[in-house]
Amino acid sequence: MVKIGILTRNPNGWATQQLRKAALELGYQITTFRFRDLSVKIESDNVEVYFRDTKLKDVVDIVLVRPIGKCSLEQAIYRMDLLHLIKELGIYVINDPKSIEIAIDKFRTLYILALNGLKVPYTIVTENEYRIYDVDKIPERLIIKPLFGSRGHGVFSISNMGNVEYFRDFIWRICFYLTSMRSVVYIQEQVSTKGEDYRLLVVGDRVIAGMLRKSEVGWKTNISVGGKPIPLKKIPKEVEDMALKACKIIGCEIAGVDIIRGDDDNYYILELNTQPGWRGLQQCTNIDIAKEIINYLAEKVKK
Repeated sequence: MVKIGILTRNPNGWATQQLRKAALELGYQITTFRFRDLSVKIESDNVEVYFRDTKLKDVVDIVLVRPIGKCSLEQAIYRMDLLHLIKELGIYVINDPKSIEIAIDKFRTLYILALNGLKVPYTIVTENEYRIYDVDKIPERLIIKPLFGSRGHGVFSISNMGNVEYFRDFIWRICFYLTSMRSVVYIQEQVSTKGEDYRLLVVGDRVIAGMLRKSEVGWKTNISVGGKPIPLKKIPKEVEDMALKACKIIGCEIAGVDIIRGDDDNYYILELNTQPGWRGLQQCTNIDIAKEIINYLAEKVKK
């Protein structure tokens, strides 16, 4: 029997429970656990990862990594090291730890996608607020966001309503505050004023579902902050191709990809999430997303 493991911050979360239900219905063994349920024993000639008092490799054949959760820098480094170790011990890990490390960092993800020819919004990144005076272009509408984060938290929008130089000085003041707090300045052009974007869910080499997310209040489209999921009769081929290419570049097998259509009618990739939720997306499709994911994991084990 295929033994599937779900590594998550919240074993009782909606997505995890959907995966558990799907696995049991499909006849697979499933175990959900948190990082705190694991420990490592290192000896001169042997290294083992334990789930409570049992070797992890005796409990699971494959591990799906769900949201890692809030943690200190020390915990973050340990958790990523642990995922690498689990993989090295012969347990298949989805997504690959390398792809998780890339995608969790918006800056790194963005420049890798750009270097590989995908359209991304014009972005400025710096640790020095005075570099704002060096760049030749400050977008008329821009978004300031943290390098690490999700669900739209800590993200805000600013528009130039008058003098360009005054606007640059205003941005400098915001950047000065960020750098004084030892934050990195991450400024991105707001390429669309429509208040909507696409969320696509990629599993393997397929886009299994997609929706349009539309903001009902303000400009944020995240479902967690009030965005409305709208079913799509057909996903634009260019959007689908962009999502698949982005996942291939970053090395993700399961991912949520956010793509926006700019006011210039070009499509831009905003973000890539290696531990996506799909509660809103499930409302927009007849496909059982949890079963699609579980079947994919089982096929990986069987191969």
